[in-house]
Amino acid sequence: MIFYKIIFFISAFIILWAMIGYSLSLKIINKMVEKKENKKNYNLEPTVTVMVVAHNEEKVIFEKLNNLKQIVYPIDRIKFLISSDNSTDKTNQIVRTFIENNSDLDITLYEVKERKGKTNAQNEAQKLVTTEFLVMTDANSILEKNSVKELMASFVSDDINYVTGRLTIVNEDLNNISKSENTYWDKDLHIRDIESKIQTITAGNGALYACRNSEYVDFDPIKCHDSSMPLYYALNQKRAIANHDAIAYEKAGENIEDEFGRKVRMNRVLLQSIIPDIRVLNVFKYKWYSYFYFGHRTCRYLLWLAHFFVLISSALLIKTSSIYFLVFVSQIIFYSLAFFKHFFKIENKYINLIYYYTVTIAAQWVGVFNILTGKAKPFWDKAESTR
Repeated sequence: MIFYKIIFFISAFIILWAMIGYSLSLKIINKMVEKKENKKNYNLEPTVTVMVVAHNEEKVIFEKLNNLKQIVYPIDRIKFLISSDNSTDKTNQIVRTFIENNSDLDITLYEVKERKGKTNAQNEAQKLVTTEFLVMTDANSILEKNSVKELMASFVSDDINYVTGRLTIVNEDLNNISKSENTYWDKDLHIRDIESKIQTITAGNGALYACRNSEYVDFDPIKCHDSSMPLYYALNQKRAIANHDAIAYEKAGENIEDEFGRKVRMNRVLLQSIIPDIRVLNVFKYKWYSYFYFGHRTCRYLLWLAHFFVLISSALLIKTSSIYFLVFVSQIIFYSLAFFKHFFKIENKYINLIYYYTVTIAAQWVGVFNILTGKAKPFWDKAESTR
């Protein structure tokens, strides 16, 4: 029984810390610790290439190109690079036509011959980049016109290698799925803001981020820059920070199938991401980053397992204490509410959050299954409702 109790309390701690404890601790730390002031210098106007990776994006690529055209930045210091990941629709044709009709802009189309996913397309296209900085953005993300200038203004010191922008969801009020996603992002943005001011963030945002071109490395195509770049730079004693005045607008998934699929692909390296590098545990060297990674990443990546162990251990301990009985029954009620929401379309904001959270945990389980069965892949079918 002692073993089951140990499993129960460790698992319960992981869940509570990931969902409540870590964010509360950051609020306290934010008041107590001397923070780095993330200054900006708007006089910084280094050369920059804005890269867009696209795979069969004929629905949105023209709008994206017109959006890039509106970016406010010295025209002689900015280039645009479209990396088409083996597109088989009209994406390449639309880009070529746009280039012909906008000769005043420095736009290049790079065609990836074999589809290996977004990260590989970035790795290949980066070899063409000659500018000092590289800005990455998704094909379905619309940028504020000053977004590039904001990102560049944040590179005020040599130790800053990466700056992520802010993703703003434009359809947050459409339905309970988009509302739940927006609630998650609001909370996560606040966490990243504090991490950024104290030391460095643990993850970026694929919709909009920038890095020094000289510090770019080819990551394994199965990985994504969102999580790999901040970690890589942190372990090399560099900073990855957030500038939430650099804004990208994007739709959240409008149906549960799209949102579930998105979360599954986000978990395609989940097992490796729990402790991606043993060095991250060295709190003496990496200081706050070790704490940030454990709370913001490790515990979240263990939620699928922690929930399973809490359910099983509380069931096995029911007869020993009413506490375990209450925890077990609470879980059954929790999952039952998610079940009824899914099949009977119940509309209640609290049940909606329970459902969204349960879907998130289920997506982690599917992600783990795909990893163990060799089905995890570096590319995916995009969520059409986000286009």
